[in-house]
Amino acid sequence: MKLNKKDISKALESISVSGEGQNMIESGVVKNIMVFNDEVIVDLTLSTPAMHIKKRAEVDVIKAIHDLVYDKAKVKVNITVEGISKKQPAIKGKPIPGIKNIVAVASGKGGVGKSTVTANLAVSLAKMGFKVGLLDADIYGPSATIMFDVEHERPLSVTVDGKSKMEPVQNHGVKILSIGFFTKPNQAVIWRGPMAAKALNQMIFDANWGELDFLLVDLPPGTGDIHLSIMQSLPITGAVIVSTPQNVALADAKKGVAMFRQESINVPILGIIENMAYFTPAELPDNKYYIFGERGAKNLAEDLQIPFLGEIPLVQSIREAGDIGRPAALQEDSPIAKALTEITKEVVTETVKRNIDLPPTEAIKITTMAGCSAVNKK
Repeated sequence: MKLNKKDISKALESISVSGEGQNMIESGVVKNIMVFNDEVIVDLTLSTPAMHIKKRAEVDVIKAIHDLVYDKAKVKVNITVEGISKKQPAIKGKPIPGIKNIVAVASGKGGVGKSTVTANLAVSLAKMGFKVGLLDADIYGPSATIMFDVEHERPLSVTVDGKSKMEPVQNHGVKILSIGFFTKPNQAVIWRGPMAAKALNQMIFDANWGELDFLLVDLPPGTGDIHLSIMQSLPITGAVIVSTPQNVALADAKKGVAMFRQESINVPILGIIENMAYFTPAELPDNKYYIFGERGAKNLAEDLQIPFLGEIPLVQSIREAGDIGRPAALQEDSPIAKALTEITKEVVTETVKRNIDLPPTEAIKITTMAGCSAVNKK
């Protein structure tokens, strides 16, 4: 059974926290509700650390959903206590109107499938009912136009509040902007950093993105000028790192994490995704061959104390789906689509946690060459 947030919210109006008069919705105790088919995640913030109050609240939420909505719903309740969780000082960064979360998808090196992962995350989010945009920030190697089968489309010009704006191209429920819309297929983009930064700013601020729950930013490989330009322009909610299990890729993924963690940048890491984790031949579905190594990204996540968001196998259909412009996440009820959905749920969960525990990220201000220095020189 597919549940919806409205029914869950109505059910929670029937209960209150012990000792309080207002119901959980009116009192603001319920901070977030997420629904994935028959799964429900409810985030509560209580004013008391008393264990019996917390336990009672959890039991009441589960019972209300089972009694009033669906008795077989899988319910998870996350509880934080005001004044107990450690929060950073308030940061001044202003959010972009209409865009709730901006998630950067990055990799230390090329060839690890970052753009494929970004495209599938975007489609999975859209399938879950979120409003999603994708900014292809890989100026020198844009691929979103191919992966969404919109190579021959062009953004239209629309007037918004008296200003001319680009209307993102839409397909598979995702709004897309890419430098690929403005170049010929056989044309190389030969720009210095300032020109690339200007093009990105136009796609960010001169676009009619409208209301978005998530704007995914597909960053180019490495830790260079484009990354700094993006983080100077946008208050990034958090970053997702993509890597294969291979040591060479992991070494660069570690540098990517270090870049986001640098004091002058300070973008929270939502987690790491292991792509091409293993190969399973169609004729031997029970066999797993770890071509690029085993558990590399998972071990790195543990070492760096960041969430491990999941693994994606090396499957021919993922590549084929991307090449024809229908990301594998669109394959209903396939093992790959289910795996991508689980990873996307983890990204959403970590985004919600980040928004509860931390203030908005500030768009960075680099005023000296120290902002461009190597990370962790020791």
